[in-house]
Amino acid sequence: MGRGFNSLSRHHPFVRSLVPSPARGYDAAVRQQDTFDVICSTAAVVADALAVFVGFLLAVAIRFDTGWIPLFHEQPPSRDLYLYGAGVGTILFLFIFRSLGLYVRPQTGSFSDKIPRLVRATGWGILLATALAFAIRTDPPFSRVVTGLSFFTILLLVLLERWLLFRVEWNGARHLAEAKRVVVVGTNRLAAHLKEALKQTPTLRAHVTAFLRTNGSPPDPAVPPELIRGTLDDLAGLIERGEVDQVICADFSLPHDKMSELLLLSERHLVGFHTVPDMFGLLTQRVHIEMLGDIPLLGIDKWPLDYFWNRALKRLEDIAGSLLGLIVSVPVIAVGAVLIKRESPGPIFYRQERCGEGGKCFSILKLRTMRCDAEAATGPVWAQPDDPRRTRIGGWLRAHNLDELPQFWNVLKGEMSLVGPRPERPHFVEQFKDDISRYMWRHASKPGITGWAQVNGLRGNTSIRDRIQYDLYYLENWSLALDFKIIVKTFFARENAY
Repeated sequence: MGRGFNSLSRHHPFVRSLVPSPARGYDAAVRQQDTFDVICSTAAVVADALAVFVGFLLAVAIRFDTGWIPLFHEQPPSRDLYLYGAGVGTILFLFIFRSLGLYVRPQTGSFSDKIPRLVRATGWGILLATALAFAIRTDPPFSRVVTGLSFFTILLLVLLERWLLFRVEWNGARHLAEAKRVVVVGTNRLAAHLKEALKQTPTLRAHVTAFLRTNGSPPDPAVPPELIRGTLDDLAGLIERGEVDQVICADFSLPHDKMSELLLLSERHLVGFHTVPDMFGLLTQRVHIEMLGDIPLLGIDKWPLDYFWNRALKRLEDIAGSLLGLIVSVPVIAVGAVLIKRESPGPIFYRQERCGEGGKCFSILKLRTMRCDAEAATGPVWAQPDDPRRTRIGGWLRAHNLDELPQFWNVLKGEMSLVGPRPERPHFVEQFKDDISRYMWRHASKPGITGWAQVNGLRGNTSIRDRIQYDLYYLENWSLALDFKIIVKTFFARENAY
């Protein structure tokens, strides 16, 4: 359900260095939900694969084995050919289902809402599989009757297994802890209706923990008095105490500036935000509308890395790339270590605390390029061209991006990615999060050794606002192809490398 219900707990945990951590029991509940979502997604993939494979073979059996349809001049099939075709077709169908968002979790709405997408996905699968079959020109050729029958047999089995999975997921969600805590802004009838709608949608695994008054009007009788926790001014305190995961504004009359403050407050603390309705004027990012029962909700679109399979692909890329990078960079690091030791006393490697995914801090590893006491007098400051703190070998290493090579170890450990927004120091995160709109969104994914902003010359003492725009572009448009493009450009990026 946008970047709120579906992804907040998983990818945007409370920024532990900036916001109090939620209770241990809550963390356990979130892990339980994540596991449940992965199991449901995996079960859907397996069930779809079986449905497509069996549905195709069922169409073959109906065509050639039952005698229901005359053969006319058609030759009897090669069983191996159709088994091979069923396997290739199954893989093709899974990619189509994935591209149409059929593995997104959690599920919302009724099963009938999903039928049009399942029909469309099956139709596309049959169309592309048929085109592929006739392009190959096998002898004997694939039966046109089989491809036509396959649409109906596959669709029937897909609808059946998806309905069963829907019932299992719906019932299973009721037994999980209601981990996502929702604060509703408003105490009108719509606010009360939202509470009931969430209760009737267990797959969202969210429950209303508080209502906040926005004006002097008496609350609707359906709003539980014990859940009215104050006014809109009390929202910041609830968020800072780690008591809120999702904010839903149910008051149409809220002024535009107040709505903007709500959105920015939620964004600054990585808390999900929805409104009913109008927030199109507040966002530069994409917005989408979904239905919660009969209530329209506008939310911020999911990013590609909010999807489990995209994250899995990126993690495989990171593991393979970091292992290769460590092997290749060992000789370079060894030579650099000798030169660093010869020029400047102190350790070879330099560790520094940085903010990673969800704001969680970790120790980044670099080849040391400055004197050991570089910030003793100044405190945290940006690197400058011809920075006097830098050693001679350090300047050369930084100009060629070689000081970053040890970070392949951070990538292998899962703290970083090969490509992503560069991690920032907590000191600067505190400084920028209140001043720069959407700054905290760059913590929605793992930080990278290199990034889209860096290969476009935005590093060092350059505009933070411009960097954020490039970082958000990367998050909104992530793909393996974009990662590969950035990695290649990194070898030639020299601008502002100091």
